[in-house]
Amino acid sequence: MDRKVLHNISYGLYIVSSIKGDKMNGCVLNSVIQTSADPATITICTNRNNLTTEFIKEGGVFTVSILPKDTPMKFIGLFGFNSGREINKFKDVEYNLGEKTNVPVLKENSLGYIEAEVRDIVEVETHNLIIADIVNARSYDVDKEPLTYSYYHQVKNGKFPKSSPIYHEDEGNSGGKDVEGKYHCEICGYIYNPDEGDPDSNIEPGTPFSELPDDWVCPICGATKDKFSKV
Repeated sequence: MDRKVLHNISYGLYIVSSIKGDKMNGCVLNSVIQTSADPATITICTNRNNLTTEFIKEGGVFTVSILPKDTPMKFIGLFGFNSGREINKFKDVEYNLGEKTNVPVLKENSLGYIEAEVRDIVEVETHNLIIADIVNARSYDVDKEPLTYSYYHQVKNGKFPKSSPIYHEDEGNSGGKDVEGKYHCEICGYIYNPDEGDPDSNIEPGTPFSELPDDWVCPICGATKDKFSKV
């Protein structure tokens, strides 16, 4: 099967959040669609093992925050390549609580949000289709463009974790090329290029990987140096 044809299917990028008691969590999703207009319903596709999915199933509510095109990769990495079982993803993130669901909605890096109440859940292999009624929605910055998967993948060189429904085995793979001095993150696929360094972490261009500080981490997902291998 030629999986490359699937790349022609259009997707957006969103942060889907939910709550369980006094805990909250969110993850990056690309599979979000409006499924009817009256009444307004929405369908999302989540990995059945994700903590966010667990919260949605128990609480019956979730929110969808729509990411703009200029969303920083570190922000996407926070929600896309980390587990809420290990960290509080909302600790240093600006958010409000939805008026109808009391679920977090992003204040930063957001074009707006949707609040939803679960109507039905359909299990499909490794994922769940969650169908829900839209109970509230608000727009923030209407002048910005939404972030699409195509832009994230082709322009930002972003990758998806294995829990994504569109993940395939060469996701994050360097293709086997032997590139002098470059190292790639085995978690998210980010490639450290010594010619470029990592300006956001004050790593000057020309710094070899071996000379990076021991506490340096992947600028996308936060993985430590031992999670990198030579390209």
